[in-house]
Amino acid sequence: MVIKMAIRQGRYTLMLPSRPVITGSAAVVGKKEGEGPLANEFDSVSQDDSLGEASFEKAESAMQRDAVIRALNKAGETPDNVDMVFAGDLLNQCIGTSFGLRGMDMPFAGLYGACSTMSLSLALSAIMTDTAAANVCIASTSSHFCSAERQYRLPLEYGGQRTPTSQWTATAAGAAVVSRTGSGPRATAVIFGKIQDLGIKDANNMGAAMAPAAASTIKDFLSDTAGAPSDYDMILTGDLGTVGSSLLCELLMKEANLDISGVHSDCGIMMYDLKNQDVHAGGSGCGCSAAILCSYIMRRIREKSLKKVLFVGTGALLSPTSSLQGESIPAIAHGVVLEAD
Repeated sequence: MVIKMAIRQGRYTLMLPSRPVITGSAAVVGKKEGEGPLANEFDSVSQDDSLGEASFEKAESAMQRDAVIRALNKAGETPDNVDMVFAGDLLNQCIGTSFGLRGMDMPFAGLYGACSTMSLSLALSAIMTDTAAANVCIASTSSHFCSAERQYRLPLEYGGQRTPTSQWTATAAGAAVVSRTGSGPRATAVIFGKIQDLGIKDANNMGAAMAPAAASTIKDFLSDTAGAPSDYDMILTGDLGTVGSSLLCELLMKEANLDISGVHSDCGIMMYDLKNQDVHAGGSGCGCSAAILCSYIMRRIREKSLKKVLFVGTGALLSPTSSLQGESIPAIAHGVVLEAD
């Protein structure tokens, strides 16, 4: 058997000649997300954000496990066939993921990319399958509004005032099964981003902190591939919200004369009804882009109404400790190109 290997193109991009396929994907969300404009896209909408569990952290674990099981069922796979799981979340030591997937008896690599974790896990899964290091991988992640608020900000009972630039952490999880064979959307290229830090210290303005990372990765990718924004039906970021999306377009025009406004969408804007749901600048959290990618986007690629998508997940690499110490917020963005089969 001739094994095609990932090929580096330019400085940062890896082309995947075997075109690994997403054979199944699933998204589960909470009540608020189910009241948004994409409600009918998700596989499951919970009316109780505790999911019957004793804590919000346990609820997040249950969500991610549910998304993984649903994705496996759609792909016609079982845990016994999975060679590697790449997954993570926002909680300390990624307990949302490791506690959710324990007992499933699958090789596991825990990841922390903050809100970029879906693009990071999908990129690593695609490389593993492209190089035949694995036949079947899972990429998954989750977030939960209440568990994230408790860890990063203030207890919910405090009732703190949220600033206009703040974003709402989505209660959501998404999972994708990536295989060497089968039919479905195909991963054809990946790019791992560089840490960007322009000195933003406001933990309530994630969009401003992450926009430079998204701009850097998109600029590098288009340079490596000698491409243009018009080559894509969609350049999808997650999750910059309204503030970060505006800054991203401004940065790309200023730094590289790239106008992505005609094809750009952002998961943080897509998840909620910004006029009627109190989410301020939009959505965020690992689960926000994961749930939208693994439902709305994958479905449209399968239907071929979207034929080529550049998905760029963005993450703010802060912690409660770094914020208390007055550190600025470094950010990262990773990209995956998805094409119709």
